[in-house]
Amino acid sequence: MRAIVQNGYGTADVLRMTEIEPPAIKADEVLVRVHAAGVDRGTWLLMTGQPYAVRLGLGLRGPRDRVAGMDVAGTVVEVGAAVTRFAVGDDVFGTARGSFAELAAARQNTLALKPATLSYEEAAVVAVSGVTALQALRDVGRVRAGQHVLVIGASGGVGTYAVQLAKAFGAEVTGVCSTEKVDLVRSLGSDHVIDYRTADFGTGGHRYDLILDIGGDSSLTRLRRALTPRGTLVIVGGSLDGKWLGLGRQARAVALSLFVRQRLTMVIAKQRHPDMETLAELIGTGRVAPVVEATYPLADAPEAVRHVGAGKTRGKVAIRV
Repeated sequence: MRAIVQNGYGTADVLRMTEIEPPAIKADEVLVRVHAAGVDRGTWLLMTGQPYAVRLGLGLRGPRDRVAGMDVAGTVVEVGAAVTRFAVGDDVFGTARGSFAELAAARQNTLALKPATLSYEEAAVVAVSGVTALQALRDVGRVRAGQHVLVIGASGGVGTYAVQLAKAFGAEVTGVCSTEKVDLVRSLGSDHVIDYRTADFGTGGHRYDLILDIGGDSSLTRLRRALTPRGTLVIVGGSLDGKWLGLGRQARAVALSLFVRQRLTMVIAKQRHPDMETLAELIGTGRVAPVVEATYPLADAPEAVRHVGAGKTRGKVAIRV
């Protein structure tokens, strides 16, 4: 089968398309014929091998799992002996080992049935970013109807889901983005949009019950000034202040939270099928929709990853297999 593989860490130049053997599946896994894959910033970070601590789990000199990609949408072509949730022929979406390939192995508890209303490309960009946004808002942020929610990084992969989900939960939402993405964030249902190039969310006098800071670099002092006295800050994604652990700001936030009334925390998302089924239901009712900026053919996957790594994506990027 055709697949995008990497033998070492580095820029998108380490990715190349080649022919390899299809993956073998375990008892609790299914084999998916991949129709589309999603590109998330995590894929870019895994490609670079940063923060360096991730190499302890992935492989010191290069990834043990050579095929890139996590987000997937496709059709089940084989099921393991312990699989009970899917049958051959089911259209599914979720995460898999090495989705930048014609075939990928996936655990049954990281997949859900694909909503019929979505194309494969749309379904392929839901799991990683959508589940992260859902868990950040609902599980960690404990969002409630009527709250004022600030989403910093509202135009990116996680941010576009976070804006829509916060609205679905009944919150009043303010999105922060760059000038050229204001219209996009407003179209997602954001009640207010702050262009960070012309305004500062921390100096307008408004206070928020919940702030999601997605891959940002604002100081904790600045973020706390924008919170209500008992508000919650959820940091999503790694810090920009360290290549070794990538969690410096998160660690400081959690430590500081012990001494202040505000709740300062972070999210480490876990892929689980009930959350993907929740997203599928919200998508089916029209309250949430994937935002796909561009679709690349499999051969151009390195360019797709390079584009996402540049940090200028409007929503998500998909790969057609």
